[in-house]
Amino acid sequence: MDIVSALFAENISLRPVPGPSTRIDLTGIMFSMPAPTEPPVVITPHLVVIVRCRPAEEGRGVLEVSFTDDSGDEVARNVSPFEVEPGKFTYRLVRGELELERLGTVEACCRLAPDGAPTVVPLTLLPPI
Repeated sequence: MDIVSALFAENISLRPVPGPSTRIDLTGIMFSMPAPTEPPVVITPHLVVIVRCRPAEEGRGVLEVSFTDDSGDEVARNVSPFEVEPGKFTYRLVRGELELERLGTVEACCRLAPDGAPTVVPLTLLPPI
C-alpha cells in the first residue's frame, strides 16, 4: 500500500460520479494558520491522508502520524489500523491535538507501519490576528 496524498484541510466530502467512481473534494487546504491566541496554545488541525491498495495486497494496514515541532520534539502521535478493499483507495482523517509552546512549523510525518516511506506535511503557526 502507498500514501498517495497527505494534506491539512478544513473539509473533505465524497461524491459519486458515473463509472462507478468517486470524487474526493478537499477544501481549505493549508500550510499555515494564525494562532488563535498567543502561545502556549492548542491547535486541532485536520490531516487528510489518502491511501491506495494494489489489487494483490491484503488491504490491512496501520497509519502512523507523528507531529514534531521545529526543534524536532514530538508534540503528538496518532496510530490507527485501517482496512481498504484491494484495488481501491481509502482516506483517513487524523485530528491532531497539538500543544505548542511557540510559533513555528509543525511537521506531520505520515507512514504506513512498519516500514513505509514517510510523507511529511508542514504546517506553520503564524502570529494571531
